[in-house]
Amino acid sequence: MGHFELPRAEKLRGVFKRCLREYYVSQMAGNLEVRGLVVTGESRVGKTRELKKLISDFNESETPMPDGRPAEIVSCLLSGRVTFKDLGIKTLKALGYDIQGTRTQEYIWEMVLHQAKQQGVIGIHYDECQHVFSDGAKSNRVFLDSFKSMMKETRWPLMMILSGVPALNKYIQSYEQLENLVEPVRFHEINMKRDEEDLVRLLYLYADQVEINIEQLVTPDFLARLDYACSHRWGLVIELLIETLIEAKLKKKTQLRAKDFAKQFALKTGTREDYSPFTAPDFREAFDSQKLLDLHR
Repeated sequence: MGHFELPRAEKLRGVFKRCLREYYVSQMAGNLEVRGLVVTGESRVGKTRELKKLISDFNESETPMPDGRPAEIVSCLLSGRVTFKDLGIKTLKALGYDIQGTRTQEYIWEMVLHQAKQQGVIGIHYDECQHVFSDGAKSNRVFLDSFKSMMKETRWPLMMILSGVPALNKYIQSYEQLENLVEPVRFHEINMKRDEEDLVRLLYLYADQVEINIEQLVTPDFLARLDYACSHRWGLVIELLIETLIEAKLKKKTQLRAKDFAKQFALKTGTREDYSPFTAPDFREAFDSQKLLDLHR
């Protein structure tokens, strides 16, 4: 249950608070639009984890809106190509409302607006949002215009939180009217020159949670191997760390070693335990970072 807050989380929270303040002010003043966020980064850098924490904390805070009701934000994970009608059905499910696919697209989206207003939902997070777009597709404009329209909806505006890989920015920037309504937040991969101290703090936070000693483990060599094995992705580092600590705790170990990570890495990726970035002397030459990333998927 531990959550390590990287500096990027503070920036994300700051942008979110600005959008929330503007939503509140717009409701008080009767303005016609609200603002949203576009959060991008390479796969497995931890976007979903950070956004889930942000949204969960907000929902638990029961922050009141001008009408006196506590506000809420819902999340919707997108996978594969979807039509605009499909998106409406998925959004209704995120709102806890099932609807038959035989209903018209117009009816479905009217119901989205109705359910959001009835429940006090002020925002929708579409995760992996790049899946609704494809190069040259006529439907791109439909999605872009609809996201803009939801933030300008006079009956009940909705804050859009769109997250995905960096390619998502290309589509957002192609539609100026939407781009002007959203604030961008970029999640970067691990850069050891910049992030080594944060990586060390991350390791100690989780190890301390389960009272396992990592004093002898945390060396510049091990940190470089961990970073490389996880293809410079924060999300993969956290997943591997948690799984390694769980295994160590179940076996009543009091100290972690590099071989513990090598074992879990082999289980996750289907590679050999005795030949991995944690064991090979020349690991950078022996392994391709992109191919390692593919093994994690």
